[in-house]
Amino acid sequence: MLNQTMLALGTKRSCIRELFEYGLKQAAIVGKENVYDYSLGNPSIPAPPEVNETFVRVVKEMDSLAVHGYTPAPGAAEPRKAIADNLNTRFGTAIRPENIFITCGCAPALISVIRALAVPDAEIIAFAPFFPEYRPFVESNGVRFVEIPADYTAFQINLEALEAHITKNTQAVIINTPNNPSGVVYSRETLTKLAALLDRKGKEIGHAIYVIADEPYRELVYDGVEVPFIPTIYANTIVCYSWSKSLSLPGERIGYVCVPDEAEDSANVFAAIAGAARICGHTCAPSLQQRVATLCINCPPDLKAYDENRKLLYDALSSYGYECVKPQGAFYMFVKAPGGDAQAFSDKAKAKNLLIVPGGDFGCPDYFRICTCVSKDMILRSLPTFEALVKE
Repeated sequence: MLNQTMLALGTKRSCIRELFEYGLKQAAIVGKENVYDYSLGNPSIPAPPEVNETFVRVVKEMDSLAVHGYTPAPGAAEPRKAIADNLNTRFGTAIRPENIFITCGCAPALISVIRALAVPDAEIIAFAPFFPEYRPFVESNGVRFVEIPADYTAFQINLEALEAHITKNTQAVIINTPNNPSGVVYSRETLTKLAALLDRKGKEIGHAIYVIADEPYRELVYDGVEVPFIPTIYANTIVCYSWSKSLSLPGERIGYVCVPDEAEDSANVFAAIAGAARICGHTCAPSLQQRVATLCINCPPDLKAYDENRKLLYDALSSYGYECVKPQGAFYMFVKAPGGDAQAFSDKAKAKNLLIVPGGDFGCPDYFRICTCVSKDMILRSLPTFEALVKE
């Protein structure tokens, strides 16, 4: 006998991963240069030189037992302090090292928070378009996943729809800004209105509604756009972060949860997250990665290539007649599918070895996602195919 929920998750692959693996197979058949793979958000800019240098320095100079041994479950003392100091310096907060729980990337951070909030009949809300893995993260922990329809005008938050979907069982809303897949940054105005709504509704239903701030793209932003730090706007915010994108370290699986003291019942929330991480086996994140990531915590990402790709694709696709909100951050574009059916359009593109992700799993079946963290050369080679498809 097997757990049927887990079996279903293991047999129904992510549409993103399926396209990526299809691209690898096609590359072996037709040549890598003839496959235009926009499927996977895998950073194409190398980690800053300081990162590799720090790996070498830590291994050479630090005590080997400390570098490769277990840390305390929430992380080593020095990295937790470095994270708190960094947030306080940048955002004027009063976060303590004790508010930080270091995790094996952002996904375990999110899962631990969701599991900590998974009381009977709990509901957690996400705003379309959303990262598809939110749904299994929520539902596999016995929580009802509530989807708020997209604000198609600017891909901000549909506040009217949100208010209509909040019930006494609402435990949290997930915020992802800069957003995957749209690249949109939620404005301070949007977040301030959201905070007022959640405060009011929380009082009505008699308990806090937490914001789960999923922030792996916080540093990836263009044109001077502000990315507000949500705990400074809404006290009941739990932050989940990863260095996968800012330092180009997706394979190192290192991130953290931050539960500020200002959040309601913060000590117990933190303890429940620690318990959830324990049950999931996500404690004692890799010691070497903890030390390297936090020693490089102030290294800025090199956004030049991502920005060039963003502008190149946006200008080209717009000139061909595609409709898209201009991304302000991250490394994605969310494009309206000609004809209105993104799955059908993705299938047509796939037949030409152009791999774009249909938006059904993101909550927007009439849009498709393009990852712009690719080589400029591939973009230039793929543009005639984009143009041919929209003409067809």
